[in-house]
Amino acid sequence: MYFDTWTLLMLVALGLGLFAQSRVKSAYTKYLKVPTQAGMSAAQVAENILREQGNTALSIKPIPGTLTDHYDPRDNTLGLSEGVFNSSSVAALGIAAHEAGHAMQKKEGYSLLALRGILVPVVSIGSNLSVPIVIAGLALSIRPLITVGIILFAVAVVFALITLPVEFNASARAIRMLTAGGYITVSEEAGVRKVLNAAAMTYVASAIGAVVQLMRLIMLSRSRDD
Repeated sequence: MYFDTWTLLMLVALGLGLFAQSRVKSAYTKYLKVPTQAGMSAAQVAENILREQGNTALSIKPIPGTLTDHYDPRDNTLGLSEGVFNSSSVAALGIAAHEAGHAMQKKEGYSLLALRGILVPVVSIGSNLSVPIVIAGLALSIRPLITVGIILFAVAVVFALITLPVEFNASARAIRMLTAGGYITVSEEAGVRKVLNAAAMTYVASAIGAVVQLMRLIMLSRSRDD
């Protein structure tokens, strides 16, 4: 029964993830067509709000793809996707400011961002190998192998959970910096919030899916002991 239950929960988590992805794409598409009154490009706004916060030791560059925007704390660079970099839309400014929020987290020594960075090497390996290791351990009835696989996946779950406050904090910073600088109006702020909230839901869905998968792996491992 546990297998059917956890499989069902995995399907629900998958469905939640797909729904969250559709929401963020919908919000992005909608508000990418809504220009801001300020008329400044997302790259200009990101540069301005960071300068206003005393953060000038980073570079902002265009990168290929859609919704590929990110801040890389390793080399202190802010990459804005093709549709965002030169756009003055509500969606573009919200996304650029969100990534600028991550840059401010790095500058101010935000502890959870630092912790997430420490976990990246382990997660990049463990997220791909953990499930195969658990399956191999179950197939060969090697308990230590199962334990290693579960621990590796548990680290990935911790990473997903830590990511939630990091992303919410970056969005809160984005709203504050945009409004304080007068880059968005009250009505535009509502649109920015919708875009950022939709994006945040993808991280929530990912964390839920990771937790469910971890519990399923633990239940599978325990079944071999019965």
